[in-house]
Amino acid sequence: MSSYKEPSFQERAALANKAKLDAVDKLRAKPKLDEATLAARRAAAEAREQAQAKARAEKLAARELEKAAKLERAQMSIEPAVPTKTDEERKLERDARYAARKGRKGKK
Repeated sequence: MSSYKEPSFQERAALANKAKLDAVDKLRAKPKLDEATLAARRAAAEAREQAQAKARAEKLAARELEKAAKLERAQMSIEPAVPTKTDEERKLERDARYAARKGRKGKK
């Protein structure tokens, strides 16, 4: 049984060149598409793009409609706002919290 022989650089380069030529020959042998087929493909792609654009527009319109409905429902369900506290009331509450905090610190 013969042992494995490492291919030389020339052998590897020749194999790579042959592979490239085979690929080029394969591409050249492939028949060219006629204009009717290309036109049909272009028309199909254009129709697909138009359908996708229409679907996107419908989805966007539905989303906007849902936002408007949600906003309207929210405005309908708003309860009367709680009257806001005056500055004096807020100051008194803040002072009470401050005094409570000072009282806790003094216990330590």
